[in-house]
Amino acid sequence: MPRPVTATAFDGFARAWRELEAPVVAVLRDRLSALRPHAGWTEELEGLAALPADGEVWCVDVVDGAVQFIQGLPQFCVSLALVRDGRPTAAVLHAPLFGETYLAAHGHGATRDDRPVRPSAKTDTAATIVATSQPPLIARQPEAAHEAGRSLTAVLPRVGAVRNLGPTSWQIADAAAGRLDAFWQYGRDDTNLLAGALIAEEAGAVVTDMNGEPWSAGADGILVASGHLHGRLLGILTEGGAQRR
Repeated sequence: MPRPVTATAFDGFARAWRELEAPVVAVLRDRLSALRPHAGWTEELEGLAALPADGEVWCVDVVDGAVQFIQGLPQFCVSLALVRDGRPTAAVLHAPLFGETYLAAHGHGATRDDRPVRPSAKTDTAATIVATSQPPLIARQPEAAHEAGRSLTAVLPRVGAVRNLGPTSWQIADAAAGRLDAFWQYGRDDTNLLAGALIAEEAGAVVTDMNGEPWSAGADGILVASGHLHGRLLGILTEGGAQRR
């Protein structure tokens, strides 16, 4: 029988990936440190470690969508977020093969290629195209895998279509811009979510955990949707789920 991915296997992949991305990380770290000399530094593969509650830290994922990158697929992006006292304050997502860039800063709105973005205006969940990603680091978050499967079963009959279009952060940004009508994911995934969450909030989307509380680092799930759709989708996602027991 196929064996599940173990923490040991993941650690081996993480080491190999770090060697591949190290030159790019070095360039980004040098340039970002020049902008904020006192800011700390964290990377995507450290995503289950708690962010510092105080001070500034750069959360960087050189390739969000590493699987697609390795497979020669175009759906990947560079993700940067400046986090202050545990909350994202600035974010950049750049998809080099699409030639597109999302930007956001706290209190200053969100843009794609310098044009403001807004979430979907749809009101009928049956007409929506929603997206999700598989929970990260499954070996360390087995309950997230269960919730992901359960929620997908609940959502599929109630929406127009469900897609997984690659990098988590980019899918959240596309939900913020109305290309997708909503995005959800179970499991803790802070460094992949921080940049997208800020872009979504600044675009006017509702960004919560699966209890309907404002999303923050450390949450075990995320839902991003317009105010028209969020409550309905949250009800669908959490029917019979662990979050509201």
